[in-house]
Amino acid sequence: MKYFSFFLVLAITIALAVIVSIPLGQIPPIAPLLDPYHGFWQNTQSEDQLAQEEIKLENLSAPVEVVFDENLIPHIFAQNELDLYRAQGYVTAQHRLWQMEFQTMAAAGRISEIVGPIAIELDRMTRRKGLAFGAEVGLKYIQENDPETLKLVEAYSDGVNQYISQLSDARLPVEYKILNYRPEPWSAYKSLLLLKYMSDMLVGDRDLEYTNLRQILGEAGLNKLFPDFPRENDPIIEAEKTWNFTPIPVSKPDTVKYPDEKLIMSPLTQPVEGTGSNNWAVAGRKTKNGNPILANDPHLSLNLPSLWYSMQLSTPTYSVKGATLPGALGIISGFNQDIAWGVTNATKDARDWYKITFQDDTRKAYKFGNEWRPSDFRIEEIKVKGQAAFIDTVVYTHHGPVVYDQTFRSDRQDVNFALKWTVHMGSNEQKTFISMNKAKNHADYNEALDYYTSPAQNFVFASKSGDIGMRIQGKFPLKWPGQGKFFMDGADPSMEWQGFIPNDHNPATLNPERGFVSSANQHPVDPSYPYYVFDNSYEHYRNRRLNRRLRELTQITVEEMKELQFDDYNLQAAEALPVLIKLLGTYKSDSPEADKYLQELKSWDFAASPNQKGQTLYSIWSSETFESIWREFVDQGVPVVRPNTYQTVELMSRSSSDPVFDIKSTTQVETADYHARAGFDSLLVTMKKWEMEEGDYSWANFKKTTIQHLVPNFGPFSAVNIYTGGGSGMLNATGSRHGASWRMVVELGSEIQAFGIYPGGQSGNPGSKFYSNFIPIWANGEYLNFNLRALENQEGVLFKTILK
Repeated sequence: MKYFSFFLVLAITIALAVIVSIPLGQIPPIAPLLDPYHGFWQNTQSEDQLAQEEIKLENLSAPVEVVFDENLIPHIFAQNELDLYRAQGYVTAQHRLWQMEFQTMAAAGRISEIVGPIAIELDRMTRRKGLAFGAEVGLKYIQENDPETLKLVEAYSDGVNQYISQLSDARLPVEYKILNYRPEPWSAYKSLLLLKYMSDMLVGDRDLEYTNLRQILGEAGLNKLFPDFPRENDPIIEAEKTWNFTPIPVSKPDTVKYPDEKLIMSPLTQPVEGTGSNNWAVAGRKTKNGNPILANDPHLSLNLPSLWYSMQLSTPTYSVKGATLPGALGIISGFNQDIAWGVTNATKDARDWYKITFQDDTRKAYKFGNEWRPSDFRIEEIKVKGQAAFIDTVVYTHHGPVVYDQTFRSDRQDVNFALKWTVHMGSNEQKTFISMNKAKNHADYNEALDYYTSPAQNFVFASKSGDIGMRIQGKFPLKWPGQGKFFMDGADPSMEWQGFIPNDHNPATLNPERGFVSSANQHPVDPSYPYYVFDNSYEHYRNRRLNRRLRELTQITVEEMKELQFDDYNLQAAEALPVLIKLLGTYKSDSPEADKYLQELKSWDFAASPNQKGQTLYSIWSSETFESIWREFVDQGVPVVRPNTYQTVELMSRSSSDPVFDIKSTTQVETADYHARAGFDSLLVTMKKWEMEEGDYSWANFKKTTIQHLVPNFGPFSAVNIYTGGGSGMLNATGSRHGASWRMVVELGSEIQAFGIYPGGQSGNPGSKFYSNFIPIWANGEYLNFNLRALENQEGVLFKTILK
């Protein structure tokens, strides 16, 4: 009997050992995670505990010194650019390797390799949009046109790969251990793919929805609800700007015929309304010290590890500091000894959709004009963790890849639509940032921007010599008015783009009379600009608040610019709430809380501070009112988009009896006041539930700002319920999941003073004290000193490393 017991225990022990050593479905093997020498225990040490005085890095022409300050920000001192970027690749991989690879795998449509079949449809969409194809075309373009930039990108890749080759199982980032895979070699292609990933993150279009609305509303109805310009337009380039060039003529066809069927396909994911970015620069004549001041705060999804990684890059001829994108070369938003620059999304329509008519079911040829052109086929093998690969065949036309067809997202509709997008065209954005990093003046800034294609950005500029400027840069198609707003017939040559706007015709300004330049994702120009400009998502509030403050301010200081970045005045509420209260009239309710809420709203100062309750009440009331107004409108059985908040408030204020407010399914005639009361009724219901379950309805507790790990299921690696204000449509655009991903303020005096912060930390390791240590600073509207550091400066040094 005793032997039986022994063998039973032995069998159980062996079985348990096997179970914890193999993956079960999508669950990784448990034993490696718990291994004290290689598992997650080894990821609990911070970088300063693991610092090495010297590290072997091959292919350097001279030693490179890396000084990490007290916040783990590296300052790299190299003798030449090849060594500089090789070291940048190595150091970035030390702290952000998993993030770099995960983001590029997402851009390549390879998430199924990590998480299994749940991501197949996501990967199919990514591949059908052609991000990997665009990176391949971009790499070929650089190989053929710019061997010097290629050498630098390959040096960066070499640095990353040398780190990977030295990486032990113990030091492997914890996400690899949990998801049970290992890093693969980096390449120049991956660096370019990362920039395509940013293009996809920042671009949107509503061509599908507008195509349906055109048939539902007609041209006049569509233009009424979706005008090309708002009544109060405060564009990026000052309205008084004189355009000193002769525009290229663009011919519009005599008759324009669009596809006539309503489209039921699922639209692509779009950027969230109200998020975006701010940047501006003020001239020395408006500042206290007589120096230009530049500010930039891109608003993006709030994630951990942070999108940005701060760094200083120095050679004997220049030093540059700011925010990098892990995986890409150079500083993206920053400053050097002579200039500063920053970026916001330009929100210009840079992708269009074309209906493809194939000759037959083989799809080997498609119609264009009077001919049948041969199709190209790209076989996409999507590897899937735990099961066989999924094979997807994507047809390419001269317009671009066929995204929608009978095999994907067509909802059984017999359609084929191709995506034309500047991302698919050869370009060299990497050279823009490499050149900008060492630019000395406005001419250098302009030359660097000439290489930039996508995603379209508003590049702000300031220099120690006193210049300030703004240029809206991208590769913008020449279009006739209205072209690209709707799905077009790909067989009709008159629907083709007619070339591109020359770089020196792109909207730009230098030292305007008003003493400042600014952008907040609004309309780029006023109607006097001679080329057709359109996008579906222009901002209407942040830009007006920003420009009003910049016009008002004199004797401006750096502290005032910091305060402006953190400004939580809700201009939308200031304009909409009085309208709502007027429409509410003599509202009667059985709820004892109705008067209390109404008084809190009436006494509110329109600030979305974290402790404010008025912002919470307005947020609920306005959203419920707008939902009531447009509920029937969006219930069309096909994808449509409702008018934006600005246009909705305009209608409520100026045309409260407009037929758009009438609910067609009822016998009575509704006006705007009906919807204001319905919205307030919904507010009471929502608040009763909230106060019972949560109690506190101050704004920070209601919106619950969360900085989420890139893998949403990794909840313990996220930061939740961050106490901070702001919100959509405000300069401090911090919402529940979006906000200022990087804030920077630079004064360009004889000695440059710079400040910066982002919501995260330098380390990508959740076990490190540098993983999220910036978040409280960021949430309070505070900054780190970001001045350039000299090699001999010993103040605040965490540790030093020599690469040799």
